[in-house]
Amino acid sequence: MNPFLWPFRLQTLVGGLACFALLGYALFAQYQLGKDPCPLCLLQRAAFLGMGIAFLVAALHGPRGWGRWIYATLVSLFGIVGALIAWRHIWLQNLPKDQVPACGPGLEYMLETFPLSRTFKMVFTGSGECAEVNWQFLGLSMPAWCLVWYVALTLLAIVAATRKSPAR
Repeated sequence: MNPFLWPFRLQTLVGGLACFALLGYALFAQYQLGKDPCPLCLLQRAAFLGMGIAFLVAALHGPRGWGRWIYATLVSLFGIVGALIAWRHIWLQNLPKDQVPACGPGLEYMLETFPLSRTFKMVFTGSGECAEVNWQFLGLSMPAWCLVWYVALTLLAIVAATRKSPAR
């Protein structure tokens, strides 16, 4: 069965479940595989959380017409932000070793010590820990897979919004 032909609620439910499954795997990788997340990883998790919540609320609400576009826009905004963070992360991972920035303090310490604007600047600048590739699947690092998922889930939200079928 073609997922592009599924009803709106099923498409958004699948999108939300995919987001939470990705978050579940991130927690599994952290606590069972010992892959501690860097600050950029944590921001990518927040983007998936935002997407997942927007998808699930859309599935529960089941709007028609322009209401679908509100949810698609919300999911897309989280997806674009997450994709930009993942892109930056991938860029850091592909820097030559001599250009990798020095490791910085952890995100929790930065949030407690610095103003929020400086914390965000430091996080997006990246640090040496963000450049480390300690997990791969089919030749892609975790941020690369996140980028793939951000694009796919954003497209799913747009396809769901363009469907001319009943909300149910």
